[in-house]
Amino acid sequence: MSYTINAVTRTEIGKGSSRRLRHAGKVPAVIYGPGKEPVSITFEHKDIINIQLNENFYTTDLTIVVDGKEVKVRAKAIQRHAFKQLVEHIDFMFV
Repeated sequence: MSYTINAVTRTEIGKGSSRRLRHAGKVPAVIYGPGKEPVSITFEHKDIINIQLNENFYTTDLTIVVDGKEVKVRAKAIQRHAFKQLVEHIDFMFV
């Protein structure tokens, strides 16, 4: 099964801007990997909450559409809220 997530590059980085994104229903994330520059992105929480419950989400390659350009990634780490059903941050690695 393949997953596609639409994302937007974010320019504001830090705790305050990440909190504002989460309050707006968005998830801050980063894509990184060897030999490539890290890319900070954000996407809608509703786009990720259901697909991250599937087991193969963590083992298959995902497609993230960042500003119209497709990027193949793999989920590396997910930070969740302590007791709410919320995803707070995701780390992706370039494939």
